[in-house]
Amino acid sequence: MGATYTLIGPITQILTLSGLPDRSALKDSELEIIPQGGILLMEEWIYRIGSYESLEAEADALEAIRIVPEGDYVCSPCFVDAHTHICFAGSRANDYAMRNSGRSYLEIAEAGGGIWDTVQHTRKASLKELAALTIRRANRHLSEGVGTIEVKSGYGLNLAEELKMLRAIRLADEQIGADLIATCLAAHMLPRDYTGSRQEYLSDMATQLFPLLVKERLSTRIDAFIEKGAFSAEEIGPYFHAAKSCGFALTVHADQFSCEGSQIAVAFDALSADHLEASGDKEIELLAKSNTIPIALPGASIGLGCAFAPARRLLDAGTSLAIASDWNPGSAPMGDLLTQAAILGTFEKLSNAEVFAAITFRAAKAIGLDDRGKLEPGLLADFNLFPIADYREILYQQGKLKPAQVWKNGKLAYSSL
Repeated sequence: MGATYTLIGPITQILTLSGLPDRSALKDSELEIIPQGGILLMEEWIYRIGSYESLEAEADALEAIRIVPEGDYVCSPCFVDAHTHICFAGSRANDYAMRNSGRSYLEIAEAGGGIWDTVQHTRKASLKELAALTIRRANRHLSEGVGTIEVKSGYGLNLAEELKMLRAIRLADEQIGADLIATCLAAHMLPRDYTGSRQEYLSDMATQLFPLLVKERLSTRIDAFIEKGAFSAEEIGPYFHAAKSCGFALTVHADQFSCEGSQIAVAFDALSADHLEASGDKEIELLAKSNTIPIALPGASIGLGCAFAPARRLLDAGTSLAIASDWNPGSAPMGDLLTQAAILGTFEKLSNAEVFAAITFRAAKAIGLDDRGKLEPGLLADFNLFPIADYREILYQQGKLKPAQVWKNGKLAYSSL
């Protein structure tokens, strides 16, 4: 039996993002906009894309199913969220209230808040409960146009609980339309109930957890939080060497409050350096000379009331740039990628092209994926249909405009119609 083809269109505008480079600044004039366009699908892949009129004859020859949207729509690639912590239990609403009342991080932690509070709640949750919570958050993300979601562990912080989290992420991935990309963040902080040193904890995780991740195929990615109160660059070195020897890709929570993490990210050729709110000229220059992709997390800046990552300066220096939500219960509870990207664009003076690139193909590159993020033949048929006639409305409405339909792997995954 032959492949099934589907022609969707005519679509008022198709924002392809085709032809854009993987790094450096972008102008809106570089965007390819196809008016009255069509997308011809072959199963889960884009087979052809162009003007609707130009595709009709081939669609007829292939006996393609036709789907004709009624009204004006803008089609964009599905969004990619390259940094989230959506596998967790509990709430940190009290932390938020205390922080906004002027309490310091240390004071909040001493009052029972902080990461350790989430660790305790997550440990109490069963695997099925964690999977259900992850599914609920991922489905909300999908309804907002996010088709690929990176999800970290890091609220287990011992062998059994980190495995439980990563198994929950896999279980959730099997039951939803979005793709979940699991990352092991066992190096989030030293757990309070661990009696040894930071070095001993990291060694235990590397020797005990890493082989099981490989055996069960739970994750191909290792992350670490390099920061005061978490782990130092010196402590993380042997841990990252062990991860690389096992074949893991690396990513780093870097330069959130102090500048040390980006240097380690570059030294170990990490896929990405995430946060970067504290990065200065030295760190920007270092990243510009590397293959490591900076990921800005405006949700954390909004949640903590601190400066944004220097996105404009990073792009002008020649780096790539991804924007991710950092959706987590503590510092970034909003979890709305499009809203956060639009806000960052306003404050950092990013073009529409730079913002769209940062939440699509550049974000995909930051998690090691090159089969999505643009609307081109041969790539996954992951796209959103927004109920407007001009693509500029999407960021102009600062996240209030949501897609009417989300197509994932060539199938309708969400519709509000």
